[in-house]
Amino acid sequence: MASEPIVTGDVFDEPPRSSIDETPISPTKERKNSLEEQLKHRPERSELIDKNILPHSTAAPSLQERQRELEKHMRADSLNEKISHRPSPEKLMKEGVLHEDPRSPDEKYAEAIEEEYAKREGGA
Repeated sequence: MASEPIVTGDVFDEPPRSSIDETPISPTKERKNSLEEQLKHRPERSELIDKNILPHSTAAPSLQERQRELEKHMRADSLNEKISHRPSPEKLMKEGVLHEDPRSPDEKYAEAIEEEYAKREGGA
């Protein structure tokens, strides 16, 4: 049914026309453009690896934590192995690598105390 003019006296009144608001509820296009701009400036994976943001591993993310734990334990084992094979202080003194300190333990202690007091008072 077509809308007919309403007659009120001599004047023809048009029925009110509804205006359509075509603005989007959410600015999705602007968000999409913003996201695209940000993605253009996204750092490369290699850069993130260099900065230690991403792990160097190519393993699946579910395995990376286990891989880190394994690497940590392997480093600890390696250090313990090296420590167990290091020479004793006596052997190093015989070889001339270490030199025996001529001060007695009491003299070393007294000097350490003096240095500590000097640090606290703003001296040395």
